[in-house]
Amino acid sequence: MSDQRNSTIRTLRRLWPYVRPHRARMAVVVSATMLAMLCGLGIPLLTQRIVDGPIQNKQTELLPWLILGVLVLGVSEATLFYIRRKIVARPAAEVEARMRFDLYQHLQRLPVAFHDRWQSGQLLSRATNDLTTVRRFVAFAIVFLIVNSIVIVIGLGIIAALSPSLLIVSLCGALPLIVISYFFEKKFKVVARQAQDQAGDLTTTLEESVLGIRVLKAFGRGPELSKRFLAQARDLRATELQKVSILASLWSVLIVLPELSIAGMLGVGAIGIINGTMTVGTLIAAVAVSAYLRWPIDSIGWLLAETNQAASALERYWEVIDSPVTITSPARPAPLPTPLRGHVRFEGVRFAFEDGKEVLSGIDLDLRPGETVALVGATGSGKTTLTALVPRLADVTGGRVTIDGVDVRDFALEDLRRVVGTAFEEPVLFSASVTENVGLGVPDVSETAVREALRIAKAEEFVDALPWGLATRIGEQGLSLSGGQRQRLALARAVVGRPAVLVLDDPLSALDVHTEAEVEAALRRVLHGVTALVVAHRSSTVQLADRVAMLVNGKIAAIGSHRELLATNEEYRRLLSSSDSEEIVAEEVAS
Repeated sequence: MSDQRNSTIRTLRRLWPYVRPHRARMAVVVSATMLAMLCGLGIPLLTQRIVDGPIQNKQTELLPWLILGVLVLGVSEATLFYIRRKIVARPAAEVEARMRFDLYQHLQRLPVAFHDRWQSGQLLSRATNDLTTVRRFVAFAIVFLIVNSIVIVIGLGIIAALSPSLLIVSLCGALPLIVISYFFEKKFKVVARQAQDQAGDLTTTLEESVLGIRVLKAFGRGPELSKRFLAQARDLRATELQKVSILASLWSVLIVLPELSIAGMLGVGAIGIINGTMTVGTLIAAVAVSAYLRWPIDSIGWLLAETNQAASALERYWEVIDSPVTITSPARPAPLPTPLRGHVRFEGVRFAFEDGKEVLSGIDLDLRPGETVALVGATGSGKTTLTALVPRLADVTGGRVTIDGVDVRDFALEDLRRVVGTAFEEPVLFSASVTENVGLGVPDVSETAVREALRIAKAEEFVDALPWGLATRIGEQGLSLSGGQRQRLALARAVVGRPAVLVLDDPLSALDVHTEAEVEAALRRVLHGVTALVVAHRSSTVQLADRVAMLVNGKIAAIGSHRELLATNEEYRRLLSSSDSEEIVAEEVAS
């Protein structure tokens, strides 16, 4: 239990850098809340003066002033609580916004391998639900944990000053509450963390179902996904009900013990009044203070539960933030060569995943300036991994990749990715305009440059046919477009910045025969004078290349022109025949 508590404290302590810029406002919030609670504690003391003074002595001269004092304290308490709520909203929201921004920025810097391991729903849950929990903790729980603890001490001090015997009775109810709250804290934290993780799983399933709705409908898998979603929802419901059960048990104790305490105070006080050792006003004031302390005492258990829930949310947040950024710019980046020739070399390149599985084993490949090299290989041979090493979407685990003789790891990432254009096999488009999607990697891109890139990718005609042309928002992931249209926009995005090096991962896979021929013709123009590494599965794509490198089990098994490999390499012919018709391959061999 001690280790768990220390872990919770350490986790919450890491929140301080976010709260520190707002410490002045938070100090005002705590002060206003403290004064409001003290005003509430002052009312029972004035009540004692009224009972033991004007009422008992039948003297009404001071009665209006005492009643006015009660009114002033009541209005002051309400005003101060209003001030607290008004002031605390901004720092709490700013803490949440800053943490969410830092999380988003960190997610952008993390390597692609991290995103391959993590479910997007879990990341989304951490950026939304968990940070909402943290905001609630900053705005409410942390303030009242401080204030209520102090108010309880002050309130018990007031009861002690009124009657030590009544204090003893009051402590008999208060101390067990602290022990019980301590016991429930550990149990609640475990269940709270479980609920947060299950909420992340549920978010993942929902997101995948929405994004893959076409596939689900096409294959009739909606009912199966519904069953999985329902099962996850039921698990989450069961965990939430378990949380409610824990809180219900806690609250039942929190309600009963103070009631028993007040009953004991009334009994002891009544005996004191009968014996003449206590006044009626003293008993009323002590009971009123004890009743006022009910919420501060009762809330301790709930506030501790909120604290544990916030600690669990922060733990999930730090899990992502603490993930190392393994691909970074060097402290002193090398300047880009001038002029940049685009000479790319793979020198003894090796790559292995974190689990130790090696994908590339000693790759040596030289792409001369202006040369186009096609990569051909079976699924899993390492083609996509090899292309990812040029723009440093992944880093080599052995050897090096150079551009004009400089290791790509010596360039600033921003510079490297500006001169290396990339188009992926699965084109990802954003819910933004055509211009914003095409000019994603080029700040302040001109309309002329966008149109030229669209012309090269043979996308200008269909873009002009859209309702608002370049300003048309193409919808989430471009699902309102055909596969070929999405791929052509992705290709335009790769060439818009006129990069010296192009990395294309099977850029023609979603094109029909007619469009493929048009884009091939355009690619021949854009590839002229540009160093390009192209993953190819079709012979039509391979024919765009000056040379072809065939990967087998993470190694280059053969390299040469398309015709040379067709004529001399059986494995190469087999690879092409699996993607193109055998007749076409046979014709090429014969020619």
